[in-house]
Amino acid sequence: MHPLLRFVFGSRADWRLDRFPRPRISPSMSWLGPALLVASLIVSWPAFAGARGEGFVALGFWLGAVSILLMSWSFILALRLRLLEPLFGGLDSMYRVHRWAGATSVAFMYLHTSLKPDIDGGVEGAAESVADTAEGLAGFGQQMLYVLVGASLLRIVPYRYWRWSHKLLGIPFAFASWHFFTSTKPYANGSAWGIWFGAWMIAGLAAFLVRVVVRDAVTRGFSYEVVAVDHGVNSSRIELEPRGRPLEHELGQFAFLKLGVDGLSEPHPFTIASGPKRANLEFFIRHLGDWSDRVGDTDLIGAPAKVEGPFGRFEPIGVHHQPLLWIAGGVGITPFLAALDGGELNGDSPPTLLYASRDSDDEPMLARVLLAQREGRVALHRFSGESGRIMPSTLDDLFPGGLTGHHVALCGPSGLVSTMASAAAQRDASSIETEDFDLRQGFGPERSREIARAAALVGSKGDLQDT
Repeated sequence: MHPLLRFVFGSRADWRLDRFPRPRISPSMSWLGPALLVASLIVSWPAFAGARGEGFVALGFWLGAVSILLMSWSFILALRLRLLEPLFGGLDSMYRVHRWAGATSVAFMYLHTSLKPDIDGGVEGAAESVADTAEGLAGFGQQMLYVLVGASLLRIVPYRYWRWSHKLLGIPFAFASWHFFTSTKPYANGSAWGIWFGAWMIAGLAAFLVRVVVRDAVTRGFSYEVVAVDHGVNSSRIELEPRGRPLEHELGQFAFLKLGVDGLSEPHPFTIASGPKRANLEFFIRHLGDWSDRVGDTDLIGAPAKVEGPFGRFEPIGVHHQPLLWIAGGVGITPFLAALDGGELNGDSPPTLLYASRDSDDEPMLARVLLAQREGRVALHRFSGESGRIMPSTLDDLFPGGLTGHHVALCGPSGLVSTMASAAAQRDASSIETEDFDLRQGFGPERSREIARAAALVGSKGDLQDT
């Protein structure tokens, strides 16, 4: 393959979207959130069932309404409301629903405009001139939405540009809502159905404004200062000391970190690697892109930081003092470091940890794990290039009697987590915890590092020409 095509399209693995198995901690309400979303779409059908006209009028109107509802859900979930986390199984699952609700809304919008529903004897939502203007704006918003959602789904668009483009999504939603409100429909805007859909549109717009204006621009999280940094070859450890009220968190939770340094102020999510009883927060950051590379090259001691959170419902320990099996890959070791640091482990035997790492890549994290092994706080089984990979057969070797009674927690690359979670379920693990740490998700290769280097090269050539 030509190098340029390889850069743009990457490998086949870059286009695979692994699906994580649903955690099996009981009792669980994680099905309730998706069920409510689907129910809101289904119960909206009667509003259009009686519509008459050319073609599939009722279906066309309903598809447009579904597009609006899905966008509203997407904006509401983007607020990261902790009260919704139990209904979806954690913020990682909420973000998955947020992402695909937004993407699916575009598909329903396309189908709606393709059917071009034209109702006979409907109720006008506004004067014809106003409705025509709103329809024109909605058409422009539809094209805008295609571009913005496409950029959101393609990982080749660097995180910082994706994040800023995300702030524009409220514009096409506002245009679509105005068109929906002013169009001729089977019901009046002041009817019960009008209030139902109007409430969803207002909720979506309000959620978007709160997310972009209040949460991003005004409320910036807890104040901290960087007091210690340990740079490895391909990862860094950062310790933060509170400047005011500290963030309170539980084991396995993560937070969004913003550093008060030029080029590092955009928020990025990281699992908290320190225990809940410590005032200071600790993060391990793998150098995987332009932002994290800059972390490894910057003197951060004394830098201010903002921490937003905590989020997530990942439980490395479980609830019934069960035997523990932890499976981690790379930076996925961080929630287990917090558990080892928290002093909350119980039971007659230490947790069994299967850890896939490379010495140079995971040096700061590996040092912490090896210390816990020497102190007898964890039964470590390391896997690297020489010792092979963590495979389902590994469980048979270590647990020939199966995993009945065990609490299995997994965190790391999606392929490892998906494969081993299924293997643990087949071996009768009592409970399984997984976390999807790729909050952005999407398809294609991630090229932020290469794009940043190319931009820096172009900039340096421009400086040389100026001089």
